[in-house]
Amino acid sequence: MLIAQRQYRLEELLAQRGISDLESLSTELNVSQSTIRRDIEILESRGLVKRTHGGVIWLGERSVNIPRPYAFDSRLTYQTEAKTKIAVAARSLVQPNQTILLDGGTTTFELAKTLIDLPLAIITNSLPIADLFLNNDNVELLLTGGLLYPKYGVLLGPHVEHMLNDLHPQTLFLSVGGIHAGTLYNQNLLLVQAEQKMMEQSQRIVLLADSTKFGQQSLVRLCQLDQIDTVVSDESLPEEYRQQIRNCGCELVIAK
Repeated sequence: MLIAQRQYRLEELLAQRGISDLESLSTELNVSQSTIRRDIEILESRGLVKRTHGGVIWLGERSVNIPRPYAFDSRLTYQTEAKTKIAVAARSLVQPNQTILLDGGTTTFELAKTLIDLPLAIITNSLPIADLFLNNDNVELLLTGGLLYPKYGVLLGPHVEHMLNDLHPQTLFLSVGGIHAGTLYNQNLLLVQAEQKMMEQSQRIVLLADSTKFGQQSLVRLCQLDQIDTVVSDESLPEEYRQQIRNCGCELVIAK
């Protein structure tokens, strides 16, 4: 790849994502991190980016014609009806002027879409969710720091956890990779660490999980089901799992 081509592609990637880490950019463009740093210095001299420790933030116009490169985009069409109903049911748990924390995920993304008209303070580590509220005067939006995990479009790492230390949302809306034998799991260690901090700082924890998540085990243990206050799922959730949720002392909301 010619230098001009590489620099154009770098600019294109950053315009799509808004924020990225040097390691991801280095891997995608198949060059060293020192080369990426030099390219970023050029963009910074043009006022297009701001360098951070290990990463870069895009300051120019966001690309709107290029699809987001997040893996969850392909999952937006999976269990669509169930996720939409769960989002509508979960919206009833949100009151105007509350401070809520939205975890990254396709079901929490659907919930975010239903909140556009409400006056809220919203904290999130999800770039796709943040995108929904960029020009919304009803919402005070707080995007956590951290390094971008492009696969899911979320910000992860110690910066997220450090920032959450000073925040105390009323409700956390959480998504997971699976629930098995009373244990919640997710796919990534850094993601789980961020979510555990979110849970620690929140007054109420609401799990949004369609029925296909139950009986599934993922890579990293997040918490036990009895650490959740409310579970919102769909009508296809088998009775054995409904009873398991109630036995843990959780409130169960079935979306209809």
